[in-house]
Amino acid sequence: MRIQWAFVIIPLSLSRAIPVTTPTVCSTTPCPKAGAAYTDPSLVGPLSITGSVRWAYDWDMFTRGPLPPSVEFVPMLHGPKMFSGWSKAINLALANGAKYILGFNEPDDSSQANLSPSTAASYYKVYISPLFNKATLVSPAVTNGEGTNQGLNWMNSFLSCCTDCNIGVVAVHWYGETAKEFKDFVLRAIQLAKQHNIQHIWVTEFALNSDMNGGDSSGSAAFLSEVIPWLNAQNAVSRYAYFMCADGFLLNGRSLNAAGQAYTTPYVEGKRDVIWNRTV
Repeated sequence: MRIQWAFVIIPLSLSRAIPVTTPTVCSTTPCPKAGAAYTDPSLVGPLSITGSVRWAYDWDMFTRGPLPPSVEFVPMLHGPKMFSGWSKAINLALANGAKYILGFNEPDDSSQANLSPSTAASYYKVYISPLFNKATLVSPAVTNGEGTNQGLNWMNSFLSCCTDCNIGVVAVHWYGETAKEFKDFVLRAIQLAKQHNIQHIWVTEFALNSDMNGGDSSGSAAFLSEVIPWLNAQNAVSRYAYFMCADGFLLNGRSLNAAGQAYTTPYVEGKRDVIWNRTV
């Protein structure tokens, strides 16, 4: 996600404590894994009204407006340009009930957080690790790039540098061509997390490459119809968010398109005719 920020760096103090939350593991339906990645909070409603979307994030530390009452907001420390406002913002988010904190956005991408694993680890220890006693901490979210300093290779180096960071969840992103590629990547991410004694991952962005080029929602719907039940069956995948909650992606205006229907259908079997025609 391409977002520009401009802030000044002010560090926080370090501390250590015991976590108060644990990642969600789905064993029943409805399953609260599905989330909304959004930039306009008013568009979360069409997804949340199905009962399937229980959490949301916006690559930011603020909600940018009211979310539906049933949707949990998860704040993110996008990168260094957010540091100056982080302490006040995260304390407000925690006071408002935040249970998780997302780490840096795509630090392995030069157009995003753009951090080496060692630098990211040092920042994480200052700005996020001290909050371990107040929320479950999520790692930086990496791309599915295959370079030495990209994707799961970057994550492996980061986790090796951050053994004392109190991380409870590993976050990853994926953009590609097929459901098989996606599943293979997720399984590799799960394996890497477990190698570092972390039992859960979040897939906080994923989509077909064609989605990013104005592809039709029917192709996305077919992909989602295959991968969403699979994700729900993976106990190591605690949460996921398709890219994204916006017109032309999961929505057509303020209504679910075919992709949005496929994203929410696994939770509302037997009620789809009612839900699909709702406009919020």
